[in-house]
Amino acid sequence: MKQITKADFETEVLAPPVLVLVDFYTEACGPCRSLQPTLMEIESEQSGKLKIVKVNAAEESELASRFGVNNVPNLFLFRNGQCVAQRLGARSKKDLLAWIAQA
Repeated sequence: MKQITKADFETEVLAPPVLVLVDFYTEACGPCRSLQPTLMEIESEQSGKLKIVKVNAAEESELASRFGVNNVPNLFLFRNGQCVAQRLGARSKKDLLAWIAQA
């Protein structure tokens, strides 16, 4: 998973032709850390169909504010430059895969 900032948000999230999952997290968030291995598995399994990027909500407060991120982990799915779904909180792999499939 690639760590991104406001500077590369458009290139990494809004421009790609594939579905993009944006994980807003903070270093101090336990559920955020526990979600990382699951997201890495999903990214590996969905290679070519799904891209996953991480945004540190504490460091990128402008981006977090833009998307109304007040709690983490906060996950967003983008397709063709548009946010198509949002989920708050750590979820199981099965739940995340079902959510992604619906987008």
